[in-house]
Amino acid sequence: MKAFLILEDGTVFCGSSIGSEREVISEIVFNTSMAGYLEVLTDPSYAGQAVVMTYPLIGNYGICTEDMESGRPWPDGFIVRELSRIPSNFRSGGRLQHFLEKYDIPGISGIDTRALTKILREKGTMNGMITTHAYEDYAEPVARMKDYRVAGVVKAVSCKEKYTLEPSDPGREAVSVRTAGKPESLQKRAGEGKRVALLDLGAKKNIARALTERGCEVTVYPCDTPAAEILAEEPDGIMLSNGPGDPKENTKIIREIRKIYESGVPVFAICLGHQLMALAAGADTYKLKYGHRGGNHPVKDLATGRVYISAQNHGYAVDPESLSPQVAVPAFTNVNDNTNEGLRYVGKDIFTVQFHPEACPGPQDSAYLFDRFIEMMGGKE
Repeated sequence: MKAFLILEDGTVFCGSSIGSEREVISEIVFNTSMAGYLEVLTDPSYAGQAVVMTYPLIGNYGICTEDMESGRPWPDGFIVRELSRIPSNFRSGGRLQHFLEKYDIPGISGIDTRALTKILREKGTMNGMITTHAYEDYAEPVARMKDYRVAGVVKAVSCKEKYTLEPSDPGREAVSVRTAGKPESLQKRAGEGKRVALLDLGAKKNIARALTERGCEVTVYPCDTPAAEILAEEPDGIMLSNGPGDPKENTKIIREIRKIYESGVPVFAICLGHQLMALAAGADTYKLKYGHRGGNHPVKDLATGRVYISAQNHGYAVDPESLSPQVAVPAFTNVNDNTNEGLRYVGKDIFTVQFHPEACPGPQDSAYLFDRFIEMMGGKE
């Protein structure tokens, strides 16, 4: 079936419908990863967005459910150049087309994703519509697109009640994500006995895995859990997860994170958690022109000068100039555009990163940050 992608600037792409045939309006963003489309689809940080995959062939290794970063996909739509309908992979349990249909996600294939990405890079992220309806006049759908806002997504993707993961608990798929060169037994001993509170702002499963496979007990809390409730259980450390949307929208959560900031408990924060901690400490955030989304973004550790290849998925960044150097100092920077990629808080056992150390783009260049968090909690290898 013929389908159309209409951008709010009036640009129209014509292709073929994949997945659900329902009409959807969403924020259109692009991801430059060459693999990992299932991880992209199941990353809660994409809630409220439709994803363009820049790699030209998507779906060729099918659906491997053990690679899912959450229990379901979150993007509003999926946009590809070519969809592989015959996957080849011994781990595959199904086709991407059927996966999109199952979860009612509209998509479009057969369009020039290179041209679309150039538009988004030159004009910035914009809203768009995926539809199978052939509009004769685009004024009405464009008007609806311009009114669309990504809102309320953190609450939508967060867990509804707290739960606990035991070290390497197979019941929650807390499988081993080994650090190169380190025996699994040593990793488990590093965090043995440590109890971590994970505030779920849209957490990927690999964050909890990275902790449980190091021996930590992880209790996952809904995003609106009061800080007092978390602190009352006396965790050894607190993780603030990734998540979707504009960080400034989460005013109540920011107030609770301020209490965590003042508590003295060691904190490690990733992506949205990094932004919310900065806002809680008095910094400002701003929207990037087209964001950072992919598995090939170089970040520089300002303490050592070493550059790591990182996975990223964010449309907002922290303005380090808005934060007093007496509160926090930059720890990482993006080599491509010099935006902030991490902060180290002065006089606090708190460090935060914009990128995703739980992902495997390098393949595990920055996984050592979890070891640093465990050391900060008093664990040693």
